[in-house]
Amino acid sequence: MTDEEFDSDAVVTLEQGAGGKAMRDLVSEVLTAGLPDDSLDIGREAMDDGAVVPIGDRNVVFTTDSHVVHPPFFPGGDIGRLAVSGTVNDLAVMGATDVRALSSAVVVEAGYAESDLERIADSMARTCREADAAIVTGDTKVMGHGDLDGIVVNTTGVGVADHVVGDDGLSPDDVLVSTGEVGRHGVALLAEREGIDFGTTVESDVRPINGVVDRALSVAGADITAMKDPTRMGLAGAASEMATKGGVGIELRQDRIPVPSDVKGASEMLGLNPLQIANEGIALLGVRPTAAADVLAALRSHPDGQDAAAIGKAIDDEHGRVLLDTGLGTRYLREPATEPAPRIC
Repeated sequence: MTDEEFDSDAVVTLEQGAGGKAMRDLVSEVLTAGLPDDSLDIGREAMDDGAVVPIGDRNVVFTTDSHVVHPPFFPGGDIGRLAVSGTVNDLAVMGATDVRALSSAVVVEAGYAESDLERIADSMARTCREADAAIVTGDTKVMGHGDLDGIVVNTTGVGVADHVVGDDGLSPDDVLVSTGEVGRHGVALLAEREGIDFGTTVESDVRPINGVVDRALSVAGADITAMKDPTRMGLAGAASEMATKGGVGIELRQDRIPVPSDVKGASEMLGLNPLQIANEGIALLGVRPTAAADVLAALRSHPDGQDAAAIGKAIDDEHGRVLLDTGLGTRYLREPATEPAPRIC
């Protein structure tokens, strides 16, 4: 950005940290505009879930994520489980299901309950064991009371991928597969934050998915052409990004998308579209048609993939757009302008 283009009165907004176009523009136009070229095939410019750094004959995947979720404890999880799962999952959808190392940096507000910090640390340890991963280094800082909203956790991960998968590899006729149910995390967060009683407790789906993704890769390998974890902006955002980067259209079948009844009911009460709500325990896969049945069978054989479903396909039309077949007609499914539930991760 040149001096002439710089607006000294501009301020950062919540929208710019919620994923989607506003955040991508902030990153490309402000945060990374002056950085030197990284010379990677999948690096900073790709804005994928991680970068691929070739070391010898190995593909090392590197990713980082900061977690500011509010509240830090919610039905089905907490900021510690989210921090480990989020980074493990970013590695997994790049093909790096073999997580070699994690780091953790924790910034805490003075006055934060030590018992809550211990709960978060215990949760991180349990989730690491679940993902067969280890935190090998870290950092801790304490800020003054009122200078921080409770706690922020950053995790960075390194994994090795035998077969690197980006989010830009879709071709026409590739089958779109969701590894699980849609919309749980965002609804659980909103309900807890706003104190809304739906008559039932919707729990977040937050969990590490490297095991279930590895199950799919083991039977399909290069026939898995693209992957994305549909966190901020939900399934709609992930599908839109995959369509744009792949230069294809995507057609989804509404009746095939696994939206649980409690999420559907809660979304209707909140006036939200469950396809635009964040998830933290599923992946969206692009699979060649000849391998789709094997991938679905493999996913469903894993405890975290029992609700896996083929939900649509890539098409050689409407490039960069997502179409939703509702059974009564077809409409565009757009990436939301901003995340419906801020601070969900």
